[in-house]
Amino acid sequence: MEKSMKIRTLVLGAVAGAGALAALAAPVSAAVSCNRYGDCWHTTDRYDYRPAFGVTVHDDNWKWRSHERYRWREHEGRGYWGRNHVWVTF
Repeated sequence: MEKSMKIRTLVLGAVAGAGALAALAAPVSAAVSCNRYGDCWHTTDRYDYRPAFGVTVHDDNWKWRSHERYRWREHEGRGYWGRNHVWVTF
């Protein structure tokens, strides 16, 4: 009886550990946003940017083509890269 309890505890621990590991390994990013100047950043939420901001939102798995002029410029928080590479918070 005691041996089956130990095995059960080990199995439950392994399942819980695997679940925690899967949650940590999941991608955090929900979208890729790029401005008209070629700055791109990951966002954890899909924002509806005003057309005046010049931001295009892509799926998280989006990648630019080799002939396109984009660059990664990550930033924390809610906002967008504006003119002169300045982060604008909204």
